[in-house]
Amino acid sequence: MRRYFGRKLLIYGLTFFIAVTVNWMIPRFMPGDPVASMVARANVAKPEAVEAMRTYYNSLFGFDQPLWQQYVNFWGALFRGDFGLSIWLFPTPVSTVITNAVPYTLALIIPSVLLSWVVGNRFGAYAARRKLLDNTVLPLGYVLTAMPYMWLAVLLAWALGVIAGLFPVAGGYSFSMRPNWSWTFALDLVHHWALPFLSLFLVALGGWAIGMRNMIIYELESDYSNYLAALGAPARLIRRYAFRNAVLPQITGLALQLGVLVAGALVTEIVFAYPGLGSLILKAIQNKDFFLLQGTFLFIVLGVLIANFIIDVVYVVVDPRTRAGMAGAQA
Repeated sequence: MRRYFGRKLLIYGLTFFIAVTVNWMIPRFMPGDPVASMVARANVAKPEAVEAMRTYYNSLFGFDQPLWQQYVNFWGALFRGDFGLSIWLFPTPVSTVITNAVPYTLALIIPSVLLSWVVGNRFGAYAARRKLLDNTVLPLGYVLTAMPYMWLAVLLAWALGVIAGLFPVAGGYSFSMRPNWSWTFALDLVHHWALPFLSLFLVALGGWAIGMRNMIIYELESDYSNYLAALGAPARLIRRYAFRNAVLPQITGLALQLGVLVAGALVTEIVFAYPGLGSLILKAIQNKDFFLLQGTFLFIVLGVLIANFIIDVVYVVVDPRTRAGMAGAQA
């Protein structure tokens, strides 16, 4: 088992290196000059003052150095935990900007991923055994899983926000409030969180329900299920074994779909102007903020890799065949 996880860590480490390198390259090959944007915002008219500001900012951000030197400096700063200064919110450190946005993104992603997976698997399992649910859940699941996150977010904002007036359609909290530790502010946060969460939850729910429904039907028609039925085993016991076997591919699917779900969350945040990492990425692109883009992408890559590693560990724990295979390989 130690060899297995050592190999996994090596793969994840190589993936991290490649992802961080691509993360460094993409902003620098984007069109536009971030320093020119900063100078333009300063509204300086004198040419000598403009040139002095360009020299200062190029030196400050390291843009006057060769690309290979910038790459080496980037890795050195990364190991020190220094993500640089935000060009958009200069001179605020990128780490501070990301820290303020991360709680909003995690509050969307974690509940929507976990709840959609649990509820979707339960509904799919019930639909495989009950014709009424199968005739309703399956078509609804196909409709939900075919909806783009962005389109469903717009539809929910229009129906429940604009028409019904039940939820706000923008922001993480009311503009008239300031963040504080109170029940009033907490309820306001939940009120603004509801629609982005619902859009992510519904799209993911349909896919998990369809997958589990198909897997349960396959397991119930397998040889071991027929053999248990022939031996007179209770139907509840057969369904329990079928669910335990069917949930294993769903755990693997969770690891494969995690990147898609995170991308959907970022797009949803932009639709609702939710103050998470998705909104930061949009602002960073608009203002050509290299360092903020690198910081947000890096956090997302780290989060997805760590979550996938945790899912790998969970898979080994819940599937005894994997542990038996490791023991046999070591022997």
